[in-house]
Amino acid sequence: MLYKRGKKGIWYYSFEFGGKRIHESSKSTSKTVAREAERARRRQLEQSWNQITRRTLPPSFERAANDWYEAAKPHIAERTKAIYGDAVRLHLKPALGSILLCDIDATRIASYQARRKAEEASARTLNKELQVLRMILKRYKLWANLQGDMKFEREQDEVGQALSREDEARLLESCASNPLLHTVVTLALNTALRKSEIRLLRWNQVDLFKRSLTVGKSKTAGGTGRPIPLNAPAYAALVKWAGRFPESKAEDYVFPACEDARIDTQHPGKSNIDPSRPIKSWRTAWRTATRTIECPKCGKRQHPAASCRNPECKTDISSLKNPLAGLRFHDLRHTCITKLAEGQASEQTIMAIAGHVSRKMLEHYSHIRMEAKRAALDAIAQAPNPVSFGAGSHQNPHQVPGSENREVANSMN
Repeated sequence: MLYKRGKKGIWYYSFEFGGKRIHESSKSTSKTVAREAERARRRQLEQSWNQITRRTLPPSFERAANDWYEAAKPHIAERTKAIYGDAVRLHLKPALGSILLCDIDATRIASYQARRKAEEASARTLNKELQVLRMILKRYKLWANLQGDMKFEREQDEVGQALSREDEARLLESCASNPLLHTVVTLALNTALRKSEIRLLRWNQVDLFKRSLTVGKSKTAGGTGRPIPLNAPAYAALVKWAGRFPESKAEDYVFPACEDARIDTQHPGKSNIDPSRPIKSWRTAWRTATRTIECPKCGKRQHPAASCRNPECKTDISSLKNPLAGLRFHDLRHTCITKLAEGQASEQTIMAIAGHVSRKMLEHYSHIRMEAKRAALDAIAQAPNPVSFGAGSHQNPHQVPGSENREVANSMN
């Protein structure tokens, strides 16, 4: 039933539903609008009463991935944001982009895993991509039916390595011509700082008078704000690097952005250096230092080849092995923690320096080398101390000769 009320001529509708009288305003002066409002309201009540909902198809994976990424970006770190973005843009979208989200099943995921393995993607990389896929499916309540059938790849626990003393010296020699790389490598080898902790370091975090620095934002809560003393190599490297920026301010980055400034040379273009932003990366310099070999005859550093590129040398270098091949920058952190462990530093000290919060992570980063193991075992093979293992000594220091018989006799009484 429709009727008009008030001076403004507003139309109302009234009908009975489920034994109750529904009496509501259409908020309109049009009788046609009021009639449509009554029908829509009645239909709404009927659907609610009978639990009828309008079904819509889930979106395509491409649309769902875009929506998820935009919602997740404000809540994740910059590095994680880049990893997730690459996983979606470079791998997941090309393979699953046009498929409806509801059609992604265990078979499609297994096929995706097989294709990525054929492309020689590492287990860790593939698991990162599957984690992104899982988060997207969870957002649309479609993961529960798949979690029992989806299998993640088995990752290697011992990925890192610790450099030997010889390889460490070889790396520093390879970086000697690059002031930027030599400084960051020296810091990493002597402070156990992560790459991001070095890259985001500011001068107000460095105290050259007290020979220490304070870590800023770190990967873990236990690592953020931890103080690190500077030993002689780290201190000398930072002092030398600070001499390149005599006009730097406290809030400036220690390793500033330097597009086309050639900050890795002896005379960089200071006009192109922006100390208000951190350097993006030193990946190219790192690859040059770790992927080149030195000709034993002329000393020219070059990528592996059949013969030396020096036209006056042409020595056959095809059989030379590069001991630094495959080295990651993060392995410098492994090396520093290993040296601390071999130097008999306590677990608490190592955790305080490295920023670890668990013994498991300490064991993951510590690679006790064969030389240290051999020295420890050789130490116990030396002749016993006569004071401790003389003729008059016993396993129980409170036990004296003949006490065994007295104890047996007492126990029998």
